[in-house]
Amino acid sequence: MRPDQRDEISASVAARRELGPDYDEALAEGLVERIGEEIDKRVDARLRAAGQQPAPGGLPAEPPAYRARGAGSGFAIALVSLIFGTGATSVVLGNAANAVVQAVLVVLIWVAITVINVAYARRR
Repeated sequence: MRPDQRDEISASVAARRELGPDYDEALAEGLVERIGEEIDKRVDARLRAAGQQPAPGGLPAEPPAYRARGAGSGFAIALVSLIFGTGATSVVLGNAANAVVQAVLVVLIWVAITVINVAYARRR
């Protein structure tokens, strides 16, 4: 924190003591505004350092794209797919009487799981 910022905060605290609790809201608003301006300056400096031009008003014209999903979400969907696919396969193999029906159902299960995983991967 710069010395002039420290002085501003100290002055706000001293003014609060002198003016009393009736002026708490006005002093707090002024302090929040000064802090907000400082944050805006720091954000603008970081945007310039990253090669982006800050928009007027202190906010970036277009926020950077963030990943909606975490890094482990691909692994998680693959693991869940394997668990459900294995479970569904064991149910089909344990219940269907005809071997041809079993084979067709197992292929359908794994094709559906593959389609879901490919669609998920492409959407990322």
